Amino acid sequence: MDMKATEAMQDASSQQGSKFYRYGQLALLVVAAGTIYPVFYLRQVYQSSMLVAMGIDNQQLGYLYSSMGTAFVLSYLPSGWLADRLPPRLLITFSLFATGLLALWYATLPGFDYLPVIFFMGGLTTGLTFWAPLLKRLKSLAAKEEQGRFFGMLDGGRGVIEASLATIALTLFTYQTSKQGQSLAEGFQLVIHLYAYSCIALAILFALLRDPRKPAAVTETMQVQKGNLLADLNFLCRLPELWLMTAIVFCGYHLFWATYSFSAYLEQGGLGLSAAAAATVTTAKLWMRPFGGIGGGLLGDRLTPLRVLICALVLATLGIAGLIIATMFHGVVLAAGLVLFIGLMVYAIRGLYWAILDVCNVPVRVTGLAIGIVSVIAYSPDILLPLINGWTTQHFPGVVGYQIYYSYIVTMGVLGVIAALILNKRIAKRKAA
Repeated sequence: MDMKATEAMQDASSQQGSKFYRYGQLALLVVAAGTIYPVFYLRQVYQSSMLVAMGIDNQQLGYLYSSMGTAFVLSYLPSGWLADRLPPRLLITFSLFATGLLALWYATLPGFDYLPVIFFMGGLTTGLTFWAPLLKRLKSLAAKEEQGRFFGMLDGGRGVIEASLATIALTLFTYQTSKQGQSLAEGFQLVIHLYAYSCIALAILFALLRDPRKPAAVTETMQVQKGNLLADLNFLCRLPELWLMTAIVFCGYHLFWATYSFSAYLEQGGLGLSAAAAATVTTAKLWMRPFGGIGGGLLGDRLTPLRVLICALVLATLGIAGLIIATMFHGVVLAAGLVLFIGLMVYAIRGLYWAILDVCNVPVRVTGLAIGIVSVIAYSPDILLPLINGWTTQHFPGVVGYQIYYSYIVTMGVLGVIAALILNKRIAKRKAA
């Protein structure tokens, strides 16, 4: 065999190994992201049971999520700074272990005096040391033409993990409360324990794993990046595309937040659904995540992420408007179908809106900081929406409060579509020039 043939075979082997490594790392990130968040967002399946188990009302529940949202907003910018300076594996390992310990405390149902502390600290362990390291690591693994599919696979893949854990948890919850005669509080505690021990087990796995090869390209992205923080912030704040992306994520996140209250809305919307039936529909909605995230990402790589994102924003907004109307006519099948459809579109949005960072002209050196800037504003609904939801549902009991809340969400969806269209027009002009 001649020298050229040997080199060609070595290059092919190296590329295959590199691809295997990158997709293996993607799989680990997917499992981590799919395991760490659900424990603090059990309201999307168990909201009524949560209120009973913890002895609180809707407005107090809103305070808990606003507390966690405050921690998120305070964390995002320093999280981006950390992601540019510390190894992602170290940060992710710490986040998983700390979140697992917090969940064990949460499972004791300590009372409302301690719950805001637990939720605030949960915002730190899943925001400060996890969020930006996760996204920066993912962006560094994906080639330029793979941004859509990698971010789509992250959101879709974590959806598979979340839906799998949710299905197991729902089975345990239903069995314990229906067959074993345990209270809702005992069943809810069992669900929290499932997530807590999953986080701790995964933290141990991350701590033990080592990369034996350390590819040069990956090592380079993990090196400490030095720069002037104020100068970097000034540079990023001068990018109009970054601000438009921030508006898109901000509005898209409103649409996602609406899905957290679907379970309670189905129960109180005059449809005659029990807590178990509503939980079944919303758990089925979680299974839309892999289809929306991965399908949207693959389609985004083919048609451009922004174009697919615009379509998903339009359809999700129309879907929530339709859900408001469906309960007026007591359409059980229609409402359940819309929940699944909205889930599909919202998860496509989540799988795509970070992929458009690639068209915002952000240097790799400050990618973490850019993620932090966008996240601070775009995820501020974590503070605002729990308060709006809690206030409207407490002061307008039943279906009316949720219809008011969803009307606000629809308005934000329309604004998101407008921001995406403006960004698309700017990109088209730049390419033409």
